[in-house]
Amino acid sequence: MADQASFSSGAARASYTRPAIALHWLIALLIVCGFALGWVMTDIPGFTPTKLRYFSWHKWIGVTIFALAVVRVIWRATHAAPPLPAATPPWQRAAAHLAHLALYLLMLVIPLSGYLYSSAANVPVVYLGLVPLPRLIAPDAELKVLLKTVHVVLNYSLLVLVVMHVAAALKHQWIDRDGLLSRMIPFLK
Repeated sequence: MADQASFSSGAARASYTRPAIALHWLIALLIVCGFALGWVMTDIPGFTPTKLRYFSWHKWIGVTIFALAVVRVIWRATHAAPPLPAATPPWQRAAAHLAHLALYLLMLVIPLSGYLYSSAANVPVVYLGLVPLPRLIAPDAELKVLLKTVHVVLNYSLLVLVVMHVAAALKHQWIDRDGLLSRMIPFLK
């Protein structure tokens, strides 16, 4: 934590790297699109071509999020995050650390739970309509119900965590005025 002490008067000066920023915003956009699509597709009654198309797109988004999240975790493991402002209380440091760990975990586990749910439901995942992905588990009606519930609960957990993440970022920007948000949005500097 020595690098965190290098901040004067609590203003965050360092930014995330450009690849980290790009991965952050691309994954965030895909998560929003995947969640919205999941919400819409499950409300379509019956078994229509539109519903099938939306399910395919939702799966493609999930596979893409998983792949990008793996890249992001590797990038983060090899590139330190910019330090928090020196004035950040220890409990907020701990909360930020735990929230980021949970976000990374959910970015990996949610697509995996959806993929396993598709396998248990005996529905193949064909990425972009071109690349058939292998089934990791055999079709299983009971497991299908469990995995669907897990997938939904994890998604709503992610929604709550993202709302908290955004609220914390906005608090730092508009209340604390510590420049923290400019680490991920460089044009705010």
